[in-house]
Amino acid sequence: MGDDELDAGDFGSWLVEMDGALRGERAAGVPCGTCTACCTSAQFVHIGPEETATLARIPPALLFPAPRMPKGHVLLGYDERGHCPMLADGRCSIYEHRPRACRTYDCRIFAAAGIEPDQPLIAERSRRWRFGADGTEQRAAIRAAAASLDAPTATERAVRAVEAVLGYPKR
Repeated sequence: MGDDELDAGDFGSWLVEMDGALRGERAAGVPCGTCTACCTSAQFVHIGPEETATLARIPPALLFPAPRMPKGHVLLGYDERGHCPMLADGRCSIYEHRPRACRTYDCRIFAAAGIEPDQPLIAERSRRWRFGADGTEQRAAIRAAAASLDAPTATERAVRAVEAVLGYPKR
């Protein structure tokens, strides 16, 4: 593995973990290290009404109703620099109570799907991930699914491709 490459781990294990994260059964085990690309890429973070511990730690002034979602669903925006307002001194100030969207986000999904993310910092990081040699057929199936899907964002296309290969019902 080159100096600029990052070990994404065993593909089969990653896919099992991603399945659990997508189903809401566990957090994604992303080896972020000091990377904060997802926290500094001008992304809105969805927070559901059941995420009471998260909502209790975010000032209400930072939240607004999520468009086209049922009442109680909100979005956490970003500051003038495109940073999550909960990011302080390069770290998440509510990490133990971060939103489910943050707990399940895994930028390795772009490497798995062969998709370039919409956000430049995340794209830079995702280009560096290298999975182990296993799971070649599954990776090929995910990439083929991603190439055939039409979705409004790269993230949604990558997630839908993984879900299709895992046998999730079509959306």
